[in-house]
Amino acid sequence: MRTPFSAPLIMIGLILFGLLAAPLDGSAASIQERMKARLDSIIALKNQGLIGEDAHGYLAYPTDQRPEQQLVQDENNDRRAVYSQIAKQQGVDAALVGQRRAKQIAEKATPGHWFRRADGSWYRK
Repeated sequence: MRTPFSAPLIMIGLILFGLLAAPLDGSAASIQERMKARLDSIIALKNQGLIGEDAHGYLAYPTDQRPEQQLVQDENNDRRAVYSQIAKQQGVDAALVGQRRAKQIAEKATPGHWFRRADGSWYRK
């Protein structure tokens, strides 16, 4: 049985897996720490319907409200760094890594969370 926090924890696990697959240097370790520190806030914003996930593996706003902009920007910057590192390891484009992550996040997400399709339309799981 899934708890409300199981999908987000899986999400962060999937994102961090790429970092953990390679030797952790100071940069990767600090990204991991920052992402873990933001997780509860991100979950709360998702549960309130204030942020969602886009089709590229980044946080986005499904409405005109823009709370916690710095938090969202910081998370997206760290995700970008993670996707870039995974892309280098796999020999693919970082955009492809983000798209793959977006699909994984959506599949394992908590019902009620927002997602944006590649065409820009939003839906709730």
